Amino acid sequence: MSTIEKKEKNLNQLINKLNSLTLSYSQPTYEIEKIKTEKNEIMRQKIELENKNQELLREHKYLREKIKNLQNEVKKRLDLEDNFNQEIDELSKETENLVTEIEKWQM
Repeated sequence: MSTIEKKEKNLNQLINKLNSLTLSYSQPTYEIEKIKTEKNEIMRQKIELENKNQELLREHKYLREKIKNLQNEVKKRLDLEDNFNQEIDELSKETENLVTEIEKWQM
């Protein structure tokens, strides 16, 4: 279970406890209001954390895609470099063959 899930579970448990406290005890009004205020603050924090989590998930997805694109670009460049090196090798061999042929004809 992730940290966020644990925190969410704990927050939900706390909210449930606060709800049961306000319903089960006859307390002075100022205490009930204090508990309601705390409950509302906890709910606000929970929503804020959920929003931040969603933002982080979106950012993670974007960065993962960006890394994938960069890896593809690197692969393409490496393939191009390999092809270029192969062509250079082929040209070098052809040049050597031509030089050998020229030397044969000059003899």
